[in-house]
Amino acid sequence: MVQIIPGTALITGASSGIGAVYADRLAARGHDLVLVARDEHRLGALATRLRTRHGRSVDILAADLNDPADLARVEARLRDDPALAMLVNNAGVGSASVLLNSDVEAMDRMIRLNVLALTRLTYAAVPGFVARGGGTLVNIGSIVAVSPETLNGVYGGTKAFVLAFSQSLRHELSEAGVRVQAVLPGATATGFWDAAGVPVGHLPKEIVMSAEDMVDAALAGLDAGEFVTIPPLPDVAQWEAYEAARQAMRGNLSRTEPAARYGRAA
Repeated sequence: MVQIIPGTALITGASSGIGAVYADRLAARGHDLVLVARDEHRLGALATRLRTRHGRSVDILAADLNDPADLARVEARLRDDPALAMLVNNAGVGSASVLLNSDVEAMDRMIRLNVLALTRLTYAAVPGFVARGGGTLVNIGSIVAVSPETLNGVYGGTKAFVLAFSQSLRHELSEAGVRVQAVLPGATATGFWDAAGVPVGHLPKEIVMSAEDMVDAALAGLDAGEFVTIPPLPDVAQWEAYEAARQAMRGNLSRTEPAARYGRAA
C-alpha cells in the first residue's frame, strides 16, 4: 500500500458532485484544500462546511477554466504554492449527442476544458512536484476512454486523451516521486448527465454509481498503488489483459517494412 503524504490538494470542478466528494474525503485525510469552480457561492458554502467538519484550511478560487485569464490564475496558484501536494483534475463536461446532432462550438468548448485546461494545469503543477521530490496527480477520465462508442465521440476522444496523457506522464515521472492516477468512472449520479442532455434518472439504475462510492473506490485504488482505477470493473484481470495486449504490441508498431499481410511495396 502506498502512503499519501498530506499537503494542500487543489481540486477543479469542486463545487458539487465528484469534486465536492473528493474535497470532503481529502480534508478528512488531513489535506488542506484549494477548491476551484465557477460558482463562488457554492464554493464558499462547501468551504465553510469542510472547515467546520474537518478543521482544515480551505481556500476557494472561483474560475471558469475556459476563460484564459481565470485559467492563468489557477495555473499561478499551482506554480506558486509550495505546500501543494496533490492536483485533482476533475473539471470537465460531456455530451451524449451523436456527431450529426452536436453543436461544433459546444464540442470546441468541451475540448478546451477537458483537454487544454487539464493539460495547462498539469504543466503548472508537476514541475513543483518534481522539485519538491513528490506529489500526486489524479486525472478524472471516463470509461469512454476505452469505450468511445458509449457516448458522444468528441467526449470519448477527450477522455482518451486524458488516459494517454496520464500513461505518458506515469512513464516520464516514475523516477521523480510523482504519483499519477487515471480514474475512469462509469455512469455516476451527478449533474454531469443533465448538462450532457440525458438526465441521470433516465439511465438504468443498475449502471449508475453514487459519487460517494465512486470517489471512495478511486481513493482505495490510489492507496493500493493503482495507476488506472475503474471503480465499477468487477474483474481487474480484464484491465490487466487489455494493458498487457497494448504493451505486447509496442515492439511491433514501427518497422522498416509493411506487415506481410499487405504485401511488399512495388
